Order: sequence, then structure tokens, then C-alpha cells
Amino acid sequence: MVSQTTKLRLRRRMRRGRRQVEDIGAQATDKIDQHIINRLSRLIKVRRFIAVWVGLLVLLTVCVVYQTMSLSSYFQTLRPVSGGEYTEGILGDFTTANPIYATSSVDEAISRLTFAGLLTYNTQNQLVGNLAQSWSVNSSGEVYTVKLKPGLTWQDGQPLTAADVVYTYKTIQNPDAQSPLNQAWQNVTVTEVNPLTVSFSLSNPLASFPYSLTNGILPEHILASTPAAALRLLKFNTDPIGCGPFVWQSLSVAGDTPQTRQEQIAFTPFSHYALGKPKLDQLTIRAFHDQTTMISAFKQGEINALAGFDNLPGSLAGRENLKVYNFPLTAANMVFFRTTDGVLADTAVRQALVMGANTDAIINGLGYPVIPVREPLLIGQLAYSSSAAQLAYNPALAGQTLQSNGWTTSASGIRYKSGQQLTFSLYALDNQDSRYVTAALQKDWRTIGVNVKVVLQAADAFQSTVAYHGYDALLYSISIGVDPDVYVYWNSTEASASSAYFTNYSEYQSATADSSLEAGRTRLDPALRVVKYGPFLSSWQQAAPALGLYQPRFLYITNVTVGGIYQRTLNDPNDLFDNVQNWAVKFVKVTD
Repeated sequence: MVSQTTKLRLRRRMRRGRRQVEDIGAQATDKIDQHIINRLSRLIKVRRFIAVWVGLLVLLTVCVVYQTMSLSSYFQTLRPVSGGEYTEGILGDFTTANPIYATSSVDEAISRLTFAGLLTYNTQNQLVGNLAQSWSVNSSGEVYTVKLKPGLTWQDGQPLTAADVVYTYKTIQNPDAQSPLNQAWQNVTVTEVNPLTVSFSLSNPLASFPYSLTNGILPEHILASTPAAALRLLKFNTDPIGCGPFVWQSLSVAGDTPQTRQEQIAFTPFSHYALGKPKLDQLTIRAFHDQTTMISAFKQGEINALAGFDNLPGSLAGRENLKVYNFPLTAANMVFFRTTDGVLADTAVRQALVMGANTDAIINGLGYPVIPVREPLLIGQLAYSSSAAQLAYNPALAGQTLQSNGWTTSASGIRYKSGQQLTFSLYALDNQDSRYVTAALQKDWRTIGVNVKVVLQAADAFQSTVAYHGYDALLYSISIGVDPDVYVYWNSTEASASSAYFTNYSEYQSATADSSLEAGRTRLDPALRVVKYGPFLSSWQQAAPALGLYQPRFLYITNVTVGGIYQRTLNDPNDLFDNVQNWAVKFVKVTD
């Protein structure tokens, strides 16, 4: 048992402990009051100072976050990846995917996606192999040899060989096939050397020949049993099997009237395409007959791109996420003076018209960037020479030239010679740019005493006017391409209605020019070609058979970012598809 003494001792210790605890608690309370509670009033007095420091701390945090996000672009980039769908709208209608028949913008687009040629263009507009691994020409310039890439296949899995290439070009040459490419392939012998090699033998050397090897190749194993005369009627043309970047999936048609009719063609990627499997999971082309319907579909996000417009629709201006591409074409917008009849047969009149046109002002008024055209060759093209540029703008000298050649000014301001008024008709396609350009030219030429009657025509009537040369002067665009071979536009043989093409729209005839054009196209050495084209350029400059204006553009509009679409020069609007296998609409951020 515990003694009484021990109990008393324990009680005294407990009372002493409680007092110590109470003392410590009292001291703590005093300290809290002294160091915290009593100082709160002081903190209130300096609240502005605290607020400033807190604000600075928040601002510093925000700045650090913003700087980190901003600097991420220096060590992170968007990389295109496979996947996604893309839909392009084109004005026009679909009739055939067959590359030896496709001529409209829609048909050519479908053909480019489904079929592939021996050669194609890269993003620098340089000729490169597609189905072809390499190509060469012999020393005489008359035999071109093309070697195919090994392991090529059609979209049905069958091998693609030299036999398909030979079949394609012999079919084009067959008059029964009625291909619009027929004339260009006359006097060319196509031969299979071995399953991977084809030779093309020409009747004369032709430096520009490789540029004609970009059209799509046809599958012999599918078409060879069909007579050439029946090829246009085959189901194959609207349900094709090709070797291009995309495989035909389906065709659907909507709309009860020609105005509301739409064709929708869906494609999936071809895994064994010669330039690599496309990144897109699906690509769709929708052909519209009505601009308003097409714009509406674009606004609603049903389609991602617009092609076929001459100018940006006003209802789309300023639209968020809109991307507008102006692709210069290797073509030339010119006014062609028909030199064989009327007042335009007078060289002095043509020279005055060239000097009286303020082409720089016209170009500046277009509202979009273009490249000037000053001569029959394009700026930067082989053999182009600034010294051969057309006569410079000089209305005073233009007037003097007319005056000295007997064209005197009447009271009305219009010039006459021997009772004949200085007047002619200028024909053009009826669109916004043509209306602007013809009005500007009409005003400029009226200043030097020339009466110009502008005739604007709808597409069908205008094409007839062009084909039959039913004009005095013609505002028109000619396709030139990369090579400077402009023989078909300026050689005398193409100035007659009985010629193969009748594409010498000025009906310009010059023995000097003819000889020079022939020499320039039949030489392979670039330096020699430059020399050979010199006399043609000088003759053209003095004869003034046309007025150069500018290179036209291909307008392409998207509402999404598309990897693989770059601002560059194209030879044809559908050359945009030359690298379609690299197009992408999906991206991921990666660290460099």
C-alpha cells in the first residue's frame, strides 16, 4: 500500500505541474498578443504596401507562365501527322476521271488524285520523277529513255510495268480514241525496252519533251480488250482503278436541277503510291454548279477549301481562320492584236497601243499581287531578257508615232487616216478582272486617240471567239509552263485556220521569228538555247503583236491549316495536287 506521505508528495507535484502549465499558457497568450494581435493594426496600416507586393508576385507569376508559353515556339514545333478528312469544293461538273480525256477543272482534279504520270513537279516547280526513277536523252536529242521505279503496282494490286506506259501513249495516238492529247503525240514512237524501261523516239530533237510526260498512265490489263473507239463510254471513267495517291471510293450525286446539282467523289489513300502513302485518311471533292451554294457550304464547314473563283467572294472577307493563297501560274495574260486585218495590221498602230497602255497602273489596280509580263517569255525563264521587253509606257511618244504615220486627230479626239477611223473591238471573257482590265485599256487608248469597243462574252461564246479568231484584239491567258518553248503561240505555221492548233492568236508571221523558235526548241544546251531565242525576242519586240500584262493567279481558299500547301508557282491549278500525299490537317507539338 502507498503511504500517506507518498500521496501527499504526489499531490504537491501535480499542483506544481498545473501551475507551471498555467504560467506557460499565460506567457504564450502574452506573446501572441504582443507579437501578432497587437501588430495586426500595424499590418492594416501598411495594407497598400502589402497589396503592391502581392500584386507584383502575381504579375511575376503570370509573366513567367506567358514567357514559358511564348518561348515554347523556339523549342516546340507543330508536326503534321497522319489522319483527318479534307473536302475541297470546285466549281464545275464531273464527267470523267480518265487522264487522256480529262479537260475540265473538276475532271483534271479527279484524274490527278486517281492516276499518276511518269514525271511530276516538286514544290520548286522542278520536274522530278513520279512513276519514273530516272530519264535521259541521247546525244542527238531524239530518243528519250525512261526507267520506272521497281515494285510499282496498280490500286487493284496488279504490277505496273512499261507495257502500261506504251499502252497509254499508243492509245492517245490512236485517232479512234479521240483524245485531246492526240496532236501533241504525233510522230513519237513509244517502245517497251524491258518491263521497267520505255523509249520515246522523236522525229526531231525537242528540248521540252520531258514536260509532256506528266499525264496519267492507264492500266493495260483493264482496258486493252476495249476498242479505242469505245473507251469514252466505259464505266471505268467514273469508277477508275489508277496508280495515283488516292483510291476512288464512291460517287454520289445530289440536286434536281442543273443549278443545284452536286457531285461528291470520296477517296481513300493508296498505300503503295510511288511517292508515299498520303497522310489524309480521306479526301473528298465536291463539284458545285452554283457559286452561292458552294460559298454557303464553305461557311457552314461542310467543305474546307474553295477552288474556281477568280476573286475572293465579298461575303468571306475578314472571316476568321480564312487562308487565301495566290498561286502565280506560268502563264501570260496578254492582249493579242490580230495582225492580218484592219487597223491592227499597221505595225505603228500596234507599237502605239503598247506605249499607250499603263500596264503598271493596271496591275496595281487588280487588288492582289501578280508578276508582270513584258515579253513572250516569263520573268526568270530560260532565255528571258529584260532588253527584249515590250516598248515602255509613253503616251506622248505613242501619239507622235500615230501622228507621223498619218493618223491625225479629229475634233472628237479620235484619230483618222484616209477617212478610216482608228477603232477596233477588244474581246474578253466576262468576269471581274476582265471588266476592270478592258475598261482601263479602253481609257488609256482613248487618251491617244483610239476608239476601242469592248465586247465581254460568256464562257461558251468566248471560247468560240478564241477558237475561230473572231476578234480584232483578244484579252486572253496562254499557258507557257517552265520551258521557254512558245512555238505554238508565235510560229507562222500556227497562224492559219488549217494549222494543228491555230494558237498563234496574233496571227503573227515572221521568218526571223520562225527560224529562231525552231532553233531554240531543238537545242538541248541551255546556253545555246538562250542565243537561239534572241532573234525571236528582238523581232517580237519591234513587231508588237501583243501587249503583255501579267501572270494570272490561281486563287485557293481554305478554312483550316493544311500542312503541305505552300505559296509557290504552278503550271496549272491542279498542279497543287502534285504533293497531295504530304497534305495534313492534324498536327502534334514536338520538342526540337
